[in-house]
Amino acid sequence: MLRAPSFRLFLPSLLLTLLVGGCSDKDAQAPAAVTQPSAQAAAAADPAAAPLLGALQKQLDGYRRIIVLLADEEQQSEADRTTSTRIGQQLFHDGLEQRSAIAAQFDTLLRGTSPQRFATLGTVLDYIESAPELFDADRLAFREVLRDLHERIGADSSLPAVKLHQRIGEDLEALDEIERNYNQELTRIFSRFERTRAIELKREKWDEYIAHLHKDYSREAILRDYGVIEPYPMSMKDSDREIFGRDLPPKTVVLTFDDGPHKAYTDEVVAILKRYDVPGVFFEVGRNLGKVDTDGKVSLGPMAKISRNLMEEGYAVGNHSLTHAQLSRTTGDALRQQVLDTDTLLKDVDSKRAPLFRFPYGARNAEGLQLLNEAGLKSIMWNIDSMDWADPVPESIVQRVLDQVNKEQRGIILFHDIHDRAVKALPQILDRLIADGYQFAGWNGRDFSVARPRKGSDRDATVTTGYEKSWAIVVGIDNYAKWPRLEYASHDAQAVADTLTGQFGFPSSQVIVLKNEQATRNNILAAFHDRLSDDRTGRNDRVFVFFAGHGATRQLASGRDLGYIIPVDSDPKEFATDAIAMTDIQNIAESMQAKHVMFVMDACYSGLGLTRGGPSSSSFLRENARRSARQMLTAGGADQQVADAGPNGHSVFTWVLLQALAGKGDLNGDGLITGTELAAYVAPAVSAVSQQTPAFGSLPGSQGGEFVFQVPDSQEYLNADTRQLTADAIALNNKVDAAQDAKNSEAPVTVADLQGGKAKLVVPTAGPASDRQRAQQANDRGLQLYREKRYDEAAVQFAEALKLRPDFAQAANNLGFVYYRQQRYAEAARWLENTLKIDPSRAVAYLNLGDAYFNAGDKAKAKQAYTTYLALQPQGSGAAQARAQLEKL
Repeated sequence: MLRAPSFRLFLPSLLLTLLVGGCSDKDAQAPAAVTQPSAQAAAAADPAAAPLLGALQKQLDGYRRIIVLLADEEQQSEADRTTSTRIGQQLFHDGLEQRSAIAAQFDTLLRGTSPQRFATLGTVLDYIESAPELFDADRLAFREVLRDLHERIGADSSLPAVKLHQRIGEDLEALDEIERNYNQELTRIFSRFERTRAIELKREKWDEYIAHLHKDYSREAILRDYGVIEPYPMSMKDSDREIFGRDLPPKTVVLTFDDGPHKAYTDEVVAILKRYDVPGVFFEVGRNLGKVDTDGKVSLGPMAKISRNLMEEGYAVGNHSLTHAQLSRTTGDALRQQVLDTDTLLKDVDSKRAPLFRFPYGARNAEGLQLLNEAGLKSIMWNIDSMDWADPVPESIVQRVLDQVNKEQRGIILFHDIHDRAVKALPQILDRLIADGYQFAGWNGRDFSVARPRKGSDRDATVTTGYEKSWAIVVGIDNYAKWPRLEYASHDAQAVADTLTGQFGFPSSQVIVLKNEQATRNNILAAFHDRLSDDRTGRNDRVFVFFAGHGATRQLASGRDLGYIIPVDSDPKEFATDAIAMTDIQNIAESMQAKHVMFVMDACYSGLGLTRGGPSSSSFLRENARRSARQMLTAGGADQQVADAGPNGHSVFTWVLLQALAGKGDLNGDGLITGTELAAYVAPAVSAVSQQTPAFGSLPGSQGGEFVFQVPDSQEYLNADTRQLTADAIALNNKVDAAQDAKNSEAPVTVADLQGGKAKLVVPTAGPASDRQRAQQANDRGLQLYREKRYDEAAVQFAEALKLRPDFAQAANNLGFVYYRQQRYAEAARWLENTLKIDPSRAVAYLNLGDAYFNAGDKAKAKQAYTTYLALQPQGSGAAQARAQLEKL
């Protein structure tokens, strides 16, 4: 096995060699004329050659991946080059093993007695020499393989062997001549000119080859296959793990002071803050407070009293590491000591210490952020730097801070309470900020807030998506006595009820399900009147109503249409009196105290005047907290029939509805599905795949609010038991997705209203999301795609989740299992091993890892993984499978 230094020597030669193929004449650079069949066709024509051709293609794949990783090496950062080199080394050594495997196949073939063995080798040479899909640079990947074959076949003196030996020799000479010519030309040109047009032309030819490779390969995908996903650069936006201050309210600042406590200047800073009656946050270095012995014993020093006084007076005191080390370069036990020992010291000073941490120099890494998460600490950064640590002139510090505050309009200001210049600059800064109308936020135990708003400032309403109670009435009727029987309505109703109680947490005692014979007119109305009307629901409750069954429309004497939903005991001749009119539904909706009510009717009718949809403001949730909503979504109009042939025993409308509720209806990616979003997804989707035209609007009396579902974070770790969609479900979803992709996501969605008109729905703009939230959303999208067997797209989403959150064990497992489903067992094992590095006790990952190693042929590692799974989950759902696999091993 070659060592890494040998690999480093190999790379320049490799790239130089590849430039030869890329810099030949124009005709040579393009794929060769179709004079020989492709590898697939050749393998089909000569099955004996198939294993060798497959092995050569693997060799070529690794060769191309190295080129893509290193082609733009000069433009990569030092960290990226290190990663590229490390993965390149793996690819190179994989190539050596592949080459040995090919040599072994040659030996087996040549030791045989079949007269066709030379014809098989001829088929292999035909592929190397003239396969139409190969570029000249590709063919150079096989030079060492040809040399191995040339040496082996030279031992055979038969005439067919001699001819093949001569042919291979000519091929090797041709490849060597290309490289020799290139080296001569390069030397000649550089000895005469610094830059010539000839070199530029050759570089363009090389770039054509690289562009060709980039059609099938990307650096990101290659790294992912080898268990590496490079996280996004640290975000400079507020998140649930870090706060920079850019999302504070306008004209609001937080004053922070680092590196104390100081025996003199800390008290002087506090005196200034008291004089101006503004809060402050202090981040203290642990060694200034005392020390923690190896046995965990705390010894506080004299300056700990300053910290205790700060906390007693209501100032937030946070952690600034033990020794002010550069923590981005610190890992393992040393990192834990820097963070946790200081936290221990602060807690010993006063248990009221703030759960805040500031990285010295702002230098942090993923491991440090993960440690903060485990310790229950939040990283507090800054977006306004006073530079008082470097600037000795107080007036200059004042001007710098004011200029940055004027630019940012809000934020966290970084000072240090260990310099007298900070003490001198602070009063001038406070004078100007107060005069300019700024507020000062302090730590309230949960976030930064202004305890005393400026006089005349408006206090915003509470932003909330929560409800006190969640109610539902779900009706599904197949077994009509006097109307045509239906097939899927009862199943649709049960699926909706299960979604409400399962995914969205509606208490089963508050979900009334009426199916078939239970769904009489009296029972349906009693469910509304006895359980939900008047004061039976609270002012902060929500009610969801689903009906699947027949709908009808009657034209009144005035010419106006009136819609009805048909209970199980209705008579078509008497439905005007024994069905439930939409006016009755409207009256019921108005009688409820609940804040938000949503009706979804999988029935077709018309005849109810609806107003336009809800607001599109990005602050709609703030308004939504105080506005009622009475919204309705129907499956189609009076002259239409419900398409009852959807997947899995559902109508098309209900199937699309269930997909929307599973997460696809979150059109703006904020983790919420509003009534408007539900309609904006369902209505055009159903219209695209059926003859129905769903309608949507708000009932009269609605105040413009929105019914809201909060999409729960999926906790699912993919495994062999994970259910996937059926072929007909996948086909329908693909049609729906194609229709969604065809429309402009930024444009309003036009849907029908129940009067036959049109309404435009505008999806509210999503608010800012943390990296953790965005990672969860990407993971959940990946799960949706996996269920639809869209494995490549699923892998991209799981990779996106890991870029945003490198410690996301669920996404790592799910990415590994996608590779497993693609029968890429080596890649699967890498990501399942990564999962267990993040979460060593995750049992399902051991089960998946065992399956990956079992199929890869690594029996020892498979046995170890299965054994560990059984130790963790002896009665788990996969225990029988693990034991069965161990018996095979």
